[in-house]
Amino acid sequence: MDTLIVTGASRGIGAAVARLAAKQFAVAVNFVTNKIAAQHVVDEINSSGGRALAIQGDVGRESDILNLFETAERKLGPIGALVNNAGITGGVSTVENLTSETLNRVLAVNLTGTVLCCREAVRRMQKKNGGHGGSIVNLSSIASRIGGAGEWVHYAMSKGAIDSFTIGLAREVAVEGIRVNAVSPGLIETDLHADSGQPDRLARLVPVVPMKRTGSAAEVAEGVVWLLSPSASYVTGTILEISGGR
Repeated sequence: MDTLIVTGASRGIGAAVARLAAKQFAVAVNFVTNKIAAQHVVDEINSSGGRALAIQGDVGRESDILNLFETAERKLGPIGALVNNAGITGGVSTVENLTSETLNRVLAVNLTGTVLCCREAVRRMQKKNGGHGGSIVNLSSIASRIGGAGEWVHYAMSKGAIDSFTIGLAREVAVEGIRVNAVSPGLIETDLHADSGQPDRLARLVPVVPMKRTGSAAEVAEGVVWLLSPSASYVTGTILEISGGR
């Protein structure tokens, strides 16, 4: 059984992906600070007959990424899949009031961290290095299409870059048996909104969703795990929107 690394997997979409994907993979549950929540996800997986391990690491730091991959490979086995779920909004701000510190941190986690995690995964999965291929799913956001005006243009920009990177990397490594796709969620019930300082955001924006409801982390996880699976064997360079039609 190959190992799947899920970044930011202690809660929300990451945790839902880890639980669902544990039927197919041994799972490295990455977290930054919430060790208790990460261990709870691990315990759930292990008690259900799966294999999982919590590994601390900030994907905004290259040294932590290297340790994440080395630890997961050593303790769980060969890396065959990666879900780049870790991400931050940087809080609500117009571009006019954006600080360089916020911008740099958002890009470090959302963009540079994703790219470096993909680099480490590709090095291990590519056939020319003795690997047997694999699958990568990056978490984008429909903010990349909508733009995030008045809220988080900086966040939307980082996700737009993820879309471009996903397409480019997919074409670069397809010959190595590595599939690279992205999932682009819409208005999903996670802590992201409260963490950004907008606890009422879900209720406020529901009317603009054609389906007139929010989505769940479990619904997003279904799309992610499908892209990881053999059922999506001819799918690469695709950005799958899970947004209720928004």
